[in-house]
Amino acid sequence: MSASSPVPRADAPSMTAATWAILLLLGLIWGASFFFARIAVQHVPPMTLVLIRVSLAAVALHLAFGRQPGFYAALVGRWRELLVLGLINNAIPFTLIFLGQTEIGAGLASILNATTPLWTVIIAQVLTTDEKISSAKLIGCALGLAGMVLLIGPAALGIADAPLWAKLAVVGAAVSYGFAAAFGKRFKGLSPRVTATGQLTASSLIMLPLALVVDQPWTLPVPPLDVIAAILALALLSTAFAYVLYFRILSVAGATSASLVTLLVPPSAILLGIVFLGETLSLTEALGLGLIALGLLSLDNRLAIKWK
Repeated sequence: MSASSPVPRADAPSMTAATWAILLLLGLIWGASFFFARIAVQHVPPMTLVLIRVSLAAVALHLAFGRQPGFYAALVGRWRELLVLGLINNAIPFTLIFLGQTEIGAGLASILNATTPLWTVIIAQVLTTDEKISSAKLIGCALGLAGMVLLIGPAALGIADAPLWAKLAVVGAAVSYGFAAAFGKRFKGLSPRVTATGQLTASSLIMLPLALVVDQPWTLPVPPLDVIAAILALALLSTAFAYVLYFRILSVAGATSASLVTLLVPPSAILLGIVFLGETLSLTEALGLGLIALGLLSLDNRLAIKWK
């Protein structure tokens, strides 16, 4: 799952009821990706799971968009950049998230992943010249990072069940998404469908040798049917179909409104984890989620903070 798919920045038109419905559906689907992954990583090693996720999603998008005029010419023309994007926007973060989810629940993983916009702002401040930090962004980063400290702090002190490395792995995925967002600026003018298909195809090529060498998937037992169903849902619903919904929101409401999905993913992942996996949300984790949500709202200027 990533809400950081590189797209041109645009002013957000007004959101209609239909667009809000699609946005809520997308939040549920991307939240479900953490739920599906938590089930799958108990039976399938992370690298093999990433390979299955991106390759199935890539095939689905090729079938959906491949007949569009100029589609493959655009892919071939940008293959080097798409290879880098596939590495930092799919291969690395998906692997880190799945590694983390071998130890932590869907809800906590989704909360830590929700720090992606915070890292994006920090990285853009360092690597770009056209997105400098403002007062609202500074407050947003401070609130969001405070929320992350609440979530990671207990593990660092040795008083939480989840190991520190698992939480840091998911944070590492969020940082990778931040670099991907900065790198994605060079894809301005390229169809998001081409970008998504290209990066998923590239990440499939990256993960294939890694999974073969590290996991030797041919030696693994066939997973149970419910796990196979979770893997298919992760690839086809939470990756391929989710991109289609995301493109729809981008086309009618712009990138700013589409970024609101970041706020909707953790609640859906938490709810699914509690109902179906028996997970719980501690008071500290709830406070951390609240601070991250406030930080994201501030980053998006929806708190309407004014300085006098």
